[in-house]
Amino acid sequence: MLRGRIELPRFESRLLEGNLLDDPSEREVLVYLPPSYDGSRRFPLVMVLPSYAAGHRSLTNYSVWEPDFFARYEAILARGEVEETIFVAPDCMTRWGGSQFVDSTSTGPYQSYLVDEIIPFVDARYRTIPRRDARAVIGRSSGGFGALRLAIDRPEAFAAYASHAGDAAFEVSIRPSFTSAAITLDRAGGVAPFLARFAERGPQGGGDFEAVMTIATAAAYAPDRDAPFPHVQLPFDVATAQPVEVVWQRWLAHDPIVRLDRDPDAMKSAALVFLDAGDRDEHGLQFAARMLHQRLRARGASVIHEEFPGGHRGTAYRYDRSIPLTVQALARA
Repeated sequence: MLRGRIELPRFESRLLEGNLLDDPSEREVLVYLPPSYDGSRRFPLVMVLPSYAAGHRSLTNYSVWEPDFFARYEAILARGEVEETIFVAPDCMTRWGGSQFVDSTSTGPYQSYLVDEIIPFVDARYRTIPRRDARAVIGRSSGGFGALRLAIDRPEAFAAYASHAGDAAFEVSIRPSFTSAAITLDRAGGVAPFLARFAERGPQGGGDFEAVMTIATAAAYAPDRDAPFPHVQLPFDVATAQPVEVVWQRWLAHDPIVRLDRDPDAMKSAALVFLDAGDRDEHGLQFAARMLHQRLRARGASVIHEEFPGGHRGTAYRYDRSIPLTVQALARA
């Protein structure tokens, strides 16, 4: 049993209304209120962004083997390693399993939704400290990518960031997966037949999962409203698996490494950037974290980088490390 409480108010988004996927514009907003919350004082706010195919409610999933996100936080709180904090986990799910938390003409403006709608909604409804220096964002995998992109694109919104194996260094972490995705799409007869089958049965194995994730990321990185459904440009030819370089350059423009290199001031004002990844991450995201750390350290940013024994999955315990550090970096009044 949690000592704090979770609320699930609903929010009607103006920004998500009319999206091309016809995904709902009315969404739940999961809010965790700490044990002493009674409306008499204000608390910092930490936004949590889940990994691909894991929605906001995944943070409350029961497991006999390990605590969920909020039980984990309360255990840290009970040990005196962190102070009380409000958490918010917005619903950014799409038909393809995730939005990558960026603005897209094919799925919807999810980054703007987070900053321009969800933050004001939570600040108005709850006793947050409604300032940048009292806000942080934490994410894993695609959620880590979302945290990095918020740090680079919308630095006015948050002061501290934690990225657990966040997507970056696309040449290393994403491009090698295209052959597998092309095989699945080719065997299905192309993108449209694959999606028709997927709509009926969902993913039928690892190949399907990789293919639909490729479509989800294409919708985020190379949307094309004028293209046939699903309104995306793939960075490879389905029939040959050969790269389509002009499209791949559109993808690369979203890579946090590329965006850091283009903006020498990006993330310099962060109160803290926490980066980690397992030393045998299946997507090579340990290499991405190393590259991010190198660039941030060179520009004098406040950054902590850690590498641990393990892969990409089963790493929720790493929140025990990032939550206290991230919350500690925030203003309390």
